[in-house]
Amino acid sequence: MKSQLAAIMERTNEPELLNNSTEEISNQFSQVYDVITRKAFDIFESRGRVPGHELEDWLLAESELLHPVPLNITESNDEYIVRAEVPGFGSKDIEVSVEPLYLAISGKRETNEHEQNGKMICSESHADRIFRVLNLPSVVDTSKVSTTLKDGILIIDLPKAQNAEKVRIEPAAA
Repeated sequence: MKSQLAAIMERTNEPELLNNSTEEISNQFSQVYDVITRKAFDIFESRGRVPGHELEDWLLAESELLHPVPLNITESNDEYIVRAEVPGFGSKDIEVSVEPLYLAISGKRETNEHEQNGKMICSESHADRIFRVLNLPSVVDTSKVSTTLKDGILIIDLPKAQNAEKVRIEPAAA
């Protein structure tokens, strides 16, 4: 019989990852939108301010600034589990904001690349960002949300709110 190794992931409420504010999600979205807008305008200017490429400029700016966040969402009777791929991001780089019907995952990390052979010839520095907002199918209990980050996979446990069950109500005759 082969021996098997297992990694145990403890579910914890990591305060540095978790935030419960609608205003915070809105602020994060505004910041990301502003950064993409500035980058798209820079691309527009580098093309000689030729009109007609606005969408192309926007999508190029977005792809240069934001990395996609692939996710899997599973549902059980009492919770949703979101698994997001965030390779290279640590717990200090990521913020998870939760509302009863929304989940936002954002992150920013600074990377520096230096190539030096004698004199400085090339020095690149850029910020890697992620930003993803999800509409949740039903209300979750934000006070019981837990997060785990291990090997570039962010796992978010979103317990469903107890009072969010579907109830059929018969209309009363008037």
